[in-house]
Order: sequence, then structure tokens, then C-alpha cells
Amino acid sequence: METSLRYGVDSKSLLLHAKEKFPLNSVTHLQGHAELDTRIGAPTYLCGMIRRYFPEQYASLAVGVQYYRRQKLWYNVRGKIAFPVTADESVNFHIKGKYDVDEKILEKKPRGAAEFTWNIMDVTKDQDMRLKVGYEVVEKVPYFQIRETNWSLNVNSNGKWKVRYDL
Repeated sequence: METSLRYGVDSKSLLLHAKEKFPLNSVTHLQGHAELDTRIGAPTYLCGMIRRYFPEQYASLAVGVQYYRRQKLWYNVRGKIAFPVTADESVNFHIKGKYDVDEKILEKKPRGAAEFTWNIMDVTKDQDMRLKVGYEVVEKVPYFQIRETNWSLNVNSNGKWKVRYDL
């Protein structure tokens, strides 16, 4: 199970996030996420999805359902494809999209982004880094991520930021 602590500019409290993947076969898994708000002591986000990978195309497709404490139930479809830029695949160009609809299929939330990632392995012993720069197409917002082995910082041009620590 992957767990992390998360905090951001929109947060009023520290969040404990957990993710688990249950393999269904070699290219498909069931993925579950949960988020616990430490201030109120209750889950604020639950998600279940089936994700299929297409390794030859560097792509994945997922369908699932999400529950938000205030926004209730949402259904979603998401996809991602990577295009290696360098021969060693340390630099990649990603296109990703997500489409959410509420339980009554009245409200819709499309999202899409294009980004470059640079994975820098063995910066020091037992330390890897990833630099990511991208553009969120629907909101028209550039963003940046710096990720060290256990830490990541995400910042966008609207002044929003999030810090994540992997336990």
C-alpha cells in the first residue's frame, strides 16, 4: 500500500492518503484510493477504478467512481499516453485527460494536460528526482513539479501549491 501525507494552499488540515493496486491480470488492475482529513477524523475522498495499461503504446485507460465528502458521487474516465523524447526514456512528453460526471449526469468536469517529465536517476545514492513542467489545457494554467524520492512540491501559475511526503 502506498501512503502519503499531503498539505496545500487550499488545505485547512493535513491529509493522509492511501492507494492500493489489486492486479486482475498482467495489464489490468483494480485501484483504490482513500483520503483521511486529520482535522475532522473522517474520510473526505474515496475512489475505485479499473485501470488497463497498454505497454507497447506507453498508455493507460481507466474508468471508475469517486466519492467526495461535499460533492458526493462522480464517475470518471481517464487516459494517459507517453512519448519518449530521449533514447533512454529519461525525458518524456505526456498527454493526459480526465472526464468526470456527477451521479445525475448534470455536471461535467473535463481536464487535460500536456507535460514534459525528466527523470534523473541516482542524483545521490538512493535518491532519484523528477522535474515536470506542464500546461493544464482546460483551465489554461502552467504548472511545475519537483519530486525527490519521498517528497514532491507542485506549483501552478495561479499560486496554488501542494506538498506531498510518501511514507
